[in-house]
Amino acid sequence: MTTDADIRRIYERWHETVRGRDLDGLVALYAEDAVLETPLILATLPDLGEGVLRGREPIRSFFAAGLRTLQGELSRWYRTGTFYADGRQLVWEYPRETPHGDQVDLVEVMDIEHGLIAHHRVYWGWVGVRLLAPALNRTA
Repeated sequence: MTTDADIRRIYERWHETVRGRDLDGLVALYAEDAVLETPLILATLPDLGEGVLRGREPIRSFFAAGLRTLQGELSRWYRTGTFYADGRQLVWEYPRETPHGDQVDLVEVMDIEHGLIAHHRVYWGWVGVRLLAPALNRTA
């Protein structure tokens, strides 16, 4: 069972661990059999041929590669503090427009089971797609 406290913990810790580049803390939020879907997987690990990872260890490898190489626009993580949850799913936005100018715009959608992330999907807005396009063209 997932509680409201679990949802809030994941919302807060995911953001903190990514910003702090805390790989162990980040990966600990995921279930052993978690699924992660994002086009950034194709840009970071092009040999996989798809933007879906299954299992904590492949997710760890992806974040390890990403945390080593993410620079510039992809390393900004402003969010408003607003999230939506229904006891099973957690959703929030990293908006394009911030007090410090535009950033990569993402929507994070996580299915939470037993207090861990079971399925994580990242949807990219136009600033993010513009940034990813050159890397994705290299993988085509």
